[in-house]
Amino acid sequence: MRAEVRTRTHEQSSSMADVGTGSHSTREEDGSVALRCHVMERESFENGEIAQLLNDHFIPIKIDREERPDVDRIYMNFVQATTGSGGWPLNVFITPDLEPLFGGTYWPGPGSTTAGMQHMGFAGILKKLAAVWENQRQRCLDNAKDITAQLKQFAQEGTLSGGKDGEASDGLELELLDDAYEHYAAKYDSKYGGFGGAPKFPTPPNLSFLLHLSQYPSEVEDVVGDQECRNAKEMVINTLRRMTRGGIHDQIGNGFARYSVTRDWSLPHFEKMLYDNAQLLPLYLDAYVITKDPEMLSTVHDIATYLTTPPLHASSGGFFSAEDADSLYRPTDTEKREGAFYVWTHKEFQSILGERDAEVCAAYWGLEENGNVSPQHDAHDELINQNVLSIKQNREQLAKEFGLKVDEVDKILAEGRAKLLEHRNKERPRPALDDKIVVGWNGLAIGGLARTSAVLEGTDPEKATKYRTAAEEAVRFIRAELYDPSTKTMKRVYREGPGDAPAFADDYAFLISGLLDLYAATFDDAYLSFADTLQQTQIALFWDAASNGFFATAAAQPDLLLRLKDGMDNAEPSTNGVSAHNLHRLGALLDDEAYTARAKQTVDAFEAEVMQHPFLFTSMLGAVVAGRLGMRSVVICGAGREVEAAVAEVRMQLNTNSTVVRMGGAAKSEWLRARNGLLQSLDLRTARVMVCERGACREVLDVADVGRALA
Repeated sequence: MRAEVRTRTHEQSSSMADVGTGSHSTREEDGSVALRCHVMERESFENGEIAQLLNDHFIPIKIDREERPDVDRIYMNFVQATTGSGGWPLNVFITPDLEPLFGGTYWPGPGSTTAGMQHMGFAGILKKLAAVWENQRQRCLDNAKDITAQLKQFAQEGTLSGGKDGEASDGLELELLDDAYEHYAAKYDSKYGGFGGAPKFPTPPNLSFLLHLSQYPSEVEDVVGDQECRNAKEMVINTLRRMTRGGIHDQIGNGFARYSVTRDWSLPHFEKMLYDNAQLLPLYLDAYVITKDPEMLSTVHDIATYLTTPPLHASSGGFFSAEDADSLYRPTDTEKREGAFYVWTHKEFQSILGERDAEVCAAYWGLEENGNVSPQHDAHDELINQNVLSIKQNREQLAKEFGLKVDEVDKILAEGRAKLLEHRNKERPRPALDDKIVVGWNGLAIGGLARTSAVLEGTDPEKATKYRTAAEEAVRFIRAELYDPSTKTMKRVYREGPGDAPAFADDYAFLISGLLDLYAATFDDAYLSFADTLQQTQIALFWDAASNGFFATAAAQPDLLLRLKDGMDNAEPSTNGVSAHNLHRLGALLDDEAYTARAKQTVDAFEAEVMQHPFLFTSMLGAVVAGRLGMRSVVICGAGREVEAAVAEVRMQLNTNSTVVRMGGAAKSEWLRARNGLLQSLDLRTARVMVCERGACREVLDVADVGRALA
């Protein structure tokens, strides 16, 4: 029997029993499991007794879910269907034919203090399974086949709505956006922001949906309601502000942790993920574009800095995957502790900052003499007397409390932050780095950095250039190391060379999205050409000709029990939601009706599921709007100051249902003119704005009318 024990992502272990160290954070529906990943590693996978049992009776297989998310999702579905919940570490026992027999998440190891709380620990489960396999093997095989048949019925997402390739239904109604809004309005935490209680996740796809409600064409506001759209925006802005000021945000360095253990964002699970920060970047950027709030812009720079500097930014040009939660507190320590790199004692503040500055900074970041982490959230006594920093007072309050001027407070805080950062980097070993470069997550980072550079071009050209350059270097790295021009396919992961796993549908979707954003930031149609090529490959490899939509894996993948579709959002937006949006954008940019039709078919594939639970498909709802109201292409031609002013105006808006094409001037557009028949005879010298859709450019406006064109 194979023991599919997963997931190893970031840590390395020395024992033969290290067949699966679930270092990844949990699914959003069960945040408590995340901390157990590290516990199971210590209790079981570094234990000699467990190693002996596994090696005597099973073939242990360790899967990296970041390299093989397809395998992970199949068996996660099995565990969720049979136990009612899921998470990591994910442990599944399967037959030689890959059919699952038994699975679960955390089981106590030998000597665990929690073993008595369950019927059986991990060692007992291994012994029982080994005996059943030895004495009742045929029964096990028969049960596994029955389970597999049921699993195939359970995993029907994206196949229930039927349809044939080339056919599209009447489309989903805009009222679904109102249904999704009402769900999140009911779950909104008005006190602390976010949705629901603890643990609390940022959920960028959901926040992005709510923020964009007020930016869609007026038809959406007519359906959802003017007050509701404003309320949706305020829910997001308050949530983002609370996150920025909370412990989930690294107040001394940069970037955001995976999620908050507490409802008020004060205590994070300290792991930092590329895909979280890459999604939060454009979300905070959108919030800044809408509100012009300096706090939103400051957070944009914070996240962009985290992405474009070591350790996350690779010297090769790509972006690494994550930093661990655990680390050594001192170089001489032997035991890692969660959050050791990030937490502080009151005594350390006084030693590093001096008595007066320490008191000001302690009041600002909420330090307490005996620590600010509740014992109920410190099961392993790793955070005794430690403080997680979060902003508790504003500058004006501090100035009044300490009898200082506001600019004096600003100076103390800035100098204090710099001293703490210097001490942290010098004295504390940094958490381990997961130095895999994953195509899909790099695509998310490319898109966020590209959009940020475009918005900042007119006000902060130096930072804009830095962020744009990082995005372009990542694309060059992927093309050089992970893309095969002869087959027009990609590998998914790079670590000291390309991995064996092919790129999956999400890798293509996220990278295509990033390339479209990079085109809008540079108006270099080489990025548009590459996106077009990858889109054709994604269709060829992953399209479901029977029911529409994209499978997660290619038909030729040899080592899978079944093919699944990804429609619901989770920690990342769904593959099919992003793909539908990509197809609408490409259809408008290239005047390609086939792409537009396929975008609608992609949404149609999930019609039954979206109608039942639209709040689970928020990344797809933008494509529902595009399918109903259309996606337009605003073409800006010519050169000169007025034209550049028009481009800048376009970039400072959220263009939810329009794309922008730049022709003439410094734009590189030869490939685009050949690909888009509407643009072939265009006079590139005349400054003008056109609005093109459905095979025609229906308006020719003066370049000063770009605002009217967008409206």
